[in-house]
Amino acid sequence: MHPPSPPAFSAQRSAFLDWFRTQAMPLWTTAGVDLAQGGFAEKLDVHGQPVDEPRRTRVVARQLYVWAVAENLGWPHDTSGLIAHGLDFLLNRLLQADGTFASSVTPQGQVVNAQFDLYEQAFALFAMATVYRRRPEAHADLLAVSTRLLAALRAGWGHPMGGFEESQPPTLPLRANPHMHLFEAALQWAEALQDAQADQAVQAPWWALADEIAELALARMVDAPSGLLSELFDGDWRPMPGADGTLVEPGHQFEWGWLLVRWGRHRGRADALAAAQRMVELAEARGVDAQRGVAINSMGTDCAWRDANAKLWPQTERIKAWAIMASRASDTREASRSLDHCSAAIAGLMGYLTRPLAGGWYESLDAQGAWSAEPVRASSLYHVVCALETVAHTAA
Repeated sequence: MHPPSPPAFSAQRSAFLDWFRTQAMPLWTTAGVDLAQGGFAEKLDVHGQPVDEPRRTRVVARQLYVWAVAENLGWPHDTSGLIAHGLDFLLNRLLQADGTFASSVTPQGQVVNAQFDLYEQAFALFAMATVYRRRPEAHADLLAVSTRLLAALRAGWGHPMGGFEESQPPTLPLRANPHMHLFEAALQWAEALQDAQADQAVQAPWWALADEIAELALARMVDAPSGLLSELFDGDWRPMPGADGTLVEPGHQFEWGWLLVRWGRHRGRADALAAAQRMVELAEARGVDAQRGVAINSMGTDCAWRDANAKLWPQTERIKAWAIMASRASDTREASRSLDHCSAAIAGLMGYLTRPLAGGWYESLDAQGAWSAEPVRASSLYHVVCALETVAHTAA
């Protein structure tokens, strides 16, 4: 099937934005917000009612990101109250005495899981950077909290070869995924401070973190023969033995590609841009099921499929990757091709957004083309909105 033509990109983008404004935001700013107890719902059931579960740092953080960018995406209502509500929960119930964030707490703030998780810390940093970027003069305190957290990460969990341990004492495997989101958070802080014209000394720790993770990814995480970035590593940042060491996820190829283009532009790194292009091209060619029009969950470095089911989030990363590829295209033909792929990716995602619950979505499509019937996860809204934010600023 021939992908949509570039004019279809504008139509797809408009439909995507309309869904966000008329369905997603009305649902999640009401049923998704717990004004009585604090924080945000982790899930909504098929009727749009909150599912009572412990509140995770990652979900509070991801919802804060959504509220912080919503007005720039055409949401006509002030989100300052939602941001204040989320920050109160993040900083007063999830933030711990050592400067790190608990993995989860009850709505009342009783710790359910105090175990360190690099993934949770990454999203706390990302959310604080996004809120700061929206209004730096009102949120200077978030820079102080984030700087303290970064210092705690380096002091307590730094890996001698770069990156961070999963725990102390160290456990295996080391994972690319939380480092990817820490890379995202570092870029978000570096760009936010750059936008705010902060002193170079204030920006420096965040550029240093972004540089460290980018270099680690290029040197250690990318499988040299294939050009694909794998997921699981031993204590010396070598791929884990056996099948674990050759596991790749098409969604993460798209996501790393998007991040490496952002970093490579800032740092003038042609090698990062080339690596990103290869990841994205391979994920599109070998990790997308043309029959269903969606990116699958996982394959090997040999590109043999391992899990042909298709979660929602890889579709959003496919959109982001092709949007940024269109923005760096060297000629009209290349830009048009990238927008074709981006349009096809948006079309694939829109299928997930057709759930009867307006503003909800299906979390997964199985290999036979059947939708999952599970509750709607609040954590997925970040993926959807990040894709929307990326295409909203892509020239058609």
